[in-house]
Amino acid sequence: MQADVVFVGAGLANGLIAYRLRQLRPDLTILLFEAEPAIGGEHTWSFHDGDVPDNAMRWLAPFVAHRWTAQEVRFPGFKRLLSTGYRSITAERFRAVLTEALGDAIVTSAPVAHIASDAVWLRDGRIVQAEAVIDARGGTGGPHLRLAFQKFVGLEIRTAAPHGRSAPLIMDATVDQTDGYRFVYVLPLAPDRLLVEDTYYSDEAALDAEAVRARIRRYAKDKGWEPSAVVREESGVLPLILAGDIDSFLGAWPAGVARVGLAGGLCHPVTGYALPDAVRVAELIVNLPHLEGRAVARAVADFARARWHDQRFLRLLARMLFVAAAPEQRWRVLQRFYALPEPLIERFYAGHPSVGDKIRILSGRSPVPIARALSVLREQPLLGARLDT
Repeated sequence: MQADVVFVGAGLANGLIAYRLRQLRPDLTILLFEAEPAIGGEHTWSFHDGDVPDNAMRWLAPFVAHRWTAQEVRFPGFKRLLSTGYRSITAERFRAVLTEALGDAIVTSAPVAHIASDAVWLRDGRIVQAEAVIDARGGTGGPHLRLAFQKFVGLEIRTAAPHGRSAPLIMDATVDQTDGYRFVYVLPLAPDRLLVEDTYYSDEAALDAEAVRARIRRYAKDKGWEPSAVVREESGVLPLILAGDIDSFLGAWPAGVARVGLAGGLCHPVTGYALPDAVRVAELIVNLPHLEGRAVARAVADFARARWHDQRFLRLLARMLFVAAAPEQRWRVLQRFYALPEPLIERFYAGHPSVGDKIRILSGRSPVPIARALSVLREQPLLGARLDT
């Protein structure tokens, strides 16, 4: 088998790159290999209107299954309705759009055994020669990054009666705090359908899915949303990058193979959102003059280094949340943040806080003990001599 570009893993990041290549460079032969029977898994990828530039939003629009014009947050001492728009891509819509665009270029139930810059070896013995190989398997990890975790279980439920919600509730932190910062996330998908996710900002990756399912059912019942059926379930453990050695992390990649998505450490350090960077990488790759393996890998690595530099302040905030704040008090950090001006919140989610935003976020009464906050500002985590915090 032979192709110009071979994608290993058909999740969000690789799916968007392949889709954009098919749109703008239809002369290229591409193949997407997915180990599972279907692409996209069971996921909902959400983002704020300002997270994606308008030019990219035009080609991303077919993937968007749900749109809202506002979003709500709730904390023990504060609640707010924000006018920022919010959008979601469902796995179902993702599969439909990609299948229509790519057809038999998608190969499912095809686990990969080994990769190189110019070839992919499938477990069934087939070998695929390629000009470039792009790998999106697995999450961020390894010895070169200091991580915390955002983990969740979500149940899409059909309610016995209309639930009455019109806007997403992106954080309800009025729930009992356990296993770090806990909040419930609610998306109204239809008048009688809700996605309810129980989410934890935790120091540990372990997730007791059965216990979380029970908490979701109790939460829905307390809100008067008596479920008549559970339509589907999704779960995940997302990395939140607190610090690390970016050069060592990138140096551990297979030579000449680009790694994208969470596998490439490309996500927001505080929220774990990966879609904005997935869109940026798709635009980067589709505009490269030559899609040769080592050139693509070099371009993606350069992008990752640039993002690492841009996100230094965001990693500092992540350490403030996970290191300076006691686990049961982390909600206070987010409560204070959501009282700030709405344009600042939008720039934070987009990953582009201004100098004024940074000063505003760190000024005023601290929601964490001052001594612990100062220790985070001074700390040098022991992850390597070339650590860039």
